[in-house]
Amino acid sequence: MIERDISVNEIEEAIKKGAKELQMPNKILCHFRYFSVVTKKIDNDYFVITVKPRW
Repeated sequence: MIERDISVNEIEEAIKKGAKELQMPNKILCHFRYFSVVTKKIDNDYFVITVKPRW
């Protein structure tokens, strides 16, 4: 995340406000601004798998 100049606050904002897309099996893509966050939701907790640029 730091290598791509994306802060933890931006990732939290992406999970809360970003457009969501399901990726099989059991993963959620959150698209926000210039990056996407791949997460996995277990109960009420989100676990960040990776952060990648949108282009």
